[in-house]
Amino acid sequence: MIEIDIHKKLTSSLGEMDLNIQTTITKGSLVTLYGNSGAGKTSILRIIAGLLQPNSGNIIVNGETWLNSAKRINLKPQRRKVGFVFQDYALFPNMTVKENLLFALNKGDNTKIVNSLIEIIELGELQNRKPETLSGGQKQRVALARALVQKPSILMLDEPLSALDSEIRFKLQQYILNVHKEYNLTTLLISHDISEIIRMSDKVLEIEFGKITRQGKPNQVFNYKDLSAKFQFTGTIIEIKTQDFLYILTIRIGKDLVKVVADETEGEHLKAGDKILVSAKAFNPIIHKIG
Repeated sequence: MIEIDIHKKLTSSLGEMDLNIQTTITKGSLVTLYGNSGAGKTSILRIIAGLLQPNSGNIIVNGETWLNSAKRINLKPQRRKVGFVFQDYALFPNMTVKENLLFALNKGDNTKIVNSLIEIIELGELQNRKPETLSGGQKQRVALARALVQKPSILMLDEPLSALDSEIRFKLQQYILNVHKEYNLTTLLISHDISEIIRMSDKVLEIEFGKITRQGKPNQVFNYKDLSAKFQFTGTIIEIKTQDFLYILTIRIGKDLVKVVADETEGEHLKAGDKILVSAKAFNPIIHKIG
C-alpha cells in the first residue's frame, strides 16, 4: 500500500499552481495518471521518487515512511526503491545493452537479475549492441529492463511510449504488463492515450491543475459501463456528417481512419475531437463517449 498526501507550490503555463494530492494505491496495482499537460502528473512522480521536494506531506510505502515533513523524514532518492522510465530512454551510448543493465546494479548485487531481464524482455539478440544501432522500441525495452535491475518497489513510467508508432506501442504495453505481473510491481504510468489506459490500468487518477478530480477504474473515470462485446476499440472523432437521422463518424485509431454509423441518440452529443469507445457483439456498433 502506498499512502500519499503531498503539497507543493508549482509554476505552470497557467501561472501559480497548488499541487495538492491525497490518495492510496494498492500494492501490486497498475495506476495511471491522466490529464492535460502541465496538470502536475510528472511532479507527483518526482516527489514520490524523491527527485522533487514538496512543501509538506507524507509518503508511506508498504509501511515504510519515505516522507514525513513534520518529523523531518525525507529519504534520499537512492534509498527509495523506485525504477523510473522516461520517454527519452537516457541510455549510455558508449555501453552495450548488457553493459547498460549491469551498470545499473548496486555494487555487490547478483548479476542473475540482468540475465533474467534479458530473457523476459527478449533482449538476447540485442545485448551486445550499442544504443545507436537500436530502434526506438528496442531502446525503450532496454530502458524498461534497466529500471527493473534493482527490483524496485515502484515502477514509474512517464509517457514512455508516446513517441512510438501504434504497432510497437502495443507490443511494449505487453512487455510492461508482463514484467508488472512477473515482479509483482506497483506501477505508476503517465499516459494520455485512453485505449492504452483502458488496456493496462487497474485504477486511473485524473489530474487537473494539481488536484485529483476523478479516480477509480477506467470504466468509472471515462464513464462507460463494463461491456460484453466481440470487439472494442477506442479512437478520436475527426469528422461528423449527418445523413437523414444518422451520423457518419470518421474516427482515427492510431494512424488509421475508420467510418462508423451512429444513430441520433448517440450522435447528437458528439463532436470532432471527442474520444470514444466503439463496441459490438455482431454488426451493430455501440458508441460511448469516454473523454
